[in-house]
Amino acid sequence: MKYPSPIPSAAGGLPLLGHLIPLLRDPLGFLTRLPEDGDLVRVRVGPLQVLVVCSPDLMGEVLRDDRTFDKGGPVFDRVREFAGNGLGTCPHDEHRRQRRLLQPAFHPARLPGYAPAITARTVEATGSWQDGQILDVFAVMQELSARITADTLFSTATPPEVLSQALGDVNTLLNAIPVRMATPRLLDRLPTRGNRRYHQARARLPRTLQHIVTERRAAGTDHGDLLSMLLTACDPDSGPAEQKLTDEEIIDQVVTFFLGGADTSASVLASALHLLGQHPEIEKRLHTEVDAVLDGRPATHADLPHLELTDRVLTETLRLWPPGWIFTRTCTADTHLGRYAVPAGTSIVCSPYPLHRQADLYPDPDRFDPDRWAPDHPCPPRRAAFIPFGGGARKCIGDRFSTTEMVLALATIVGRWRLEPLPGTPVRPTLGLALHPGGLRMRAVARIPAGTESPVNS
Repeated sequence: MKYPSPIPSAAGGLPLLGHLIPLLRDPLGFLTRLPEDGDLVRVRVGPLQVLVVCSPDLMGEVLRDDRTFDKGGPVFDRVREFAGNGLGTCPHDEHRRQRRLLQPAFHPARLPGYAPAITARTVEATGSWQDGQILDVFAVMQELSARITADTLFSTATPPEVLSQALGDVNTLLNAIPVRMATPRLLDRLPTRGNRRYHQARARLPRTLQHIVTERRAAGTDHGDLLSMLLTACDPDSGPAEQKLTDEEIIDQVVTFFLGGADTSASVLASALHLLGQHPEIEKRLHTEVDAVLDGRPATHADLPHLELTDRVLTETLRLWPPGWIFTRTCTADTHLGRYAVPAGTSIVCSPYPLHRQADLYPDPDRFDPDRWAPDHPCPPRRAAFIPFGGGARKCIGDRFSTTEMVLALATIVGRWRLEPLPGTPVRPTLGLALHPGGLRMRAVARIPAGTESPVNS
């Protein structure tokens, strides 16, 4: 009989505190060192114990078996406070029905219809920049991504003042996420300014969305946006009853898409611009591609097959700066992960960040190298070891939409502007719902694409 192997503990644990101090000092560095201790590692934070998955094979087991390794754990329990029971947070027994109902809204055939809103918002945002202006890059990208998400969710059918209120509340929730994920629940009710703003936004956003949904149902008009798709979605497996989403379910989905769309794409775009600023030789090649494909105009959906380097730049950015830097699962039954026995109730932690930086999976892993994703590369990366959007049945439903948005936005931005890093300005990884470059301030410099005589934005 083959007995299960003991699960190793992470190095550096202290009595009572466990691994709290290294986690607080440098959480990404701590996670990145864990594969040295094993492919499944026990980590303690005070009395709490979790298992951290450190190999692509075990990560694949967790992602494929979403019944045994269900959504749950410290991260998702906090996210459910404001995201409700949407597709990204619902348990396994509700997921398949929701996925069937929502899948048509993200069918590849609908992506060309969303592209004009993506490009229009990007042109509008960059058109307000001034040559030499210093930009808070993540804040600018977050505003852009939120506007794009709002346009694709609600088209132009929602009054601007209602949309502005919703965007303001989304921004409040996004900014509160890092603090609340690190704060004990006992402190949630303290009458601090941050708590008051959070609770007001959390209560008001669903009311605003309910008002929008009620008016849309009464009008019965298909605006060709995501909300119209959600209102008319029917479960093909529900039989004659044609099961549809309730208003509460629609609101949960809209909040999920709003938060994910605004934060994820913004984080990747800001990270890509940061990396390009640090690697002028790759930036120059990207300008050459964009100038040749776009010839001074904004990007369109038809340009996507020709923006090959743009796509690889974003793929490599997703490897080095995965926005979904951590997710958790709860083990629902006694099981095994590889050679290890895992009892029911165990919290499992998965992080793409250390996985994407393992030298045996990615040679010279800390180097920004978009060409490692080129189709003719002699040693292409293992796709199973690349999980910026998760994997298995719970893989992000909006991955193609997000990729389309980011390619169109990045190509349109770099066609018009160079963003130069500011000397002496430290940029640090900042952890919240998404990983993004904190403190990233860059100077906008108007470009003169090859073959033209004046800046594109003039």
